[in-house]
Amino acid sequence: MRQLADDLWIHDRPQRFWGLEVGARMTVVRLADGSLLLHAPAPLDDTTRRELDALGDVRYAVAPNRFHHLHAGGVAKTYPSARLWVGPGVPEKRPDLSFESVLEDEPPAPWSGQLDQLFFRGRPMENEIVFFHRASRTLVLCDLAMNFGASAPPVTRAVMSVLGGYGRFRPTRVDPLLIRDVAAARACMQRILAWDFDRVIIAHGDVLETGGRETLRASYRWLLEG
Repeated sequence: MRQLADDLWIHDRPQRFWGLEVGARMTVVRLADGSLLLHAPAPLDDTTRRELDALGDVRYAVAPNRFHHLHAGGVAKTYPSARLWVGPGVPEKRPDLSFESVLEDEPPAPWSGQLDQLFFRGRPMENEIVFFHRASRTLVLCDLAMNFGASAPPVTRAVMSVLGGYGRFRPTRVDPLLIRDVAAARACMQRILAWDFDRVIIAHGDVLETGGRETLRASYRWLLEG
C-alpha cells in the first residue's frame, strides 16, 4: 500500500490483459468517519488485509466499470459487512455479485460531499464511473488514459509505443474507436475538467502526480474540439 495524500492510498498488482502485462491498481480512500472505500478492489490476501485493517474499517467497495470487477466479490467474503456498488453493465457481466445499486452521477450517501462521481457516457465497452477526491484534488480513473514508463516490461513498452500509451499520460490510439456517442463523451469530459483536480490515478501505468487537469485536457483535445 502506497500513500499518495492524507486518506488516500494505492495498491498495485500484476495483471495481464490479452496476454500483455499491464498491471492494475486499487485505490483506497479513508472517509471522514474513518471507514475505507476500495475502488477497483484487488485480491485481498493476508498481507493486503493487514495493511487495510491498519488504515481503517473496510465498509464500501466500487467496481467502477465493465472490466475492473474481477475481485469485487472477494470484498464481501473478507469483510462481510462491506457494501458494494457497481458501474453500469457490471450486473450483466457479473450476475453472481451482490450489490447495493448501479452507480451513475449522484454519489451515494456514504461518500457524498467527499467524492464526486460521473458516469462517462458514450463508451459502452467500459461504462466507467469516474471519481474526484475533493480533499486531495485527485481524479480517479481506470481506462480513460494510460501512462506506461520505463518500469513497464519490455513487451508492454513496445506494444504501448505502437498504441500511444507509452512515454506520457494520454489515451491510446484505440480510444477514439471506443467512443460511440461523441456528443455524450464530450459533455462528460467537459464536466470532468470542471473539477479542480491536480493528481490523476489511473489503473494501468504511472500515477500522474501533478498537472493532471491540463494534461487531460490536452490529451483529449481531439474530443473536445473535434
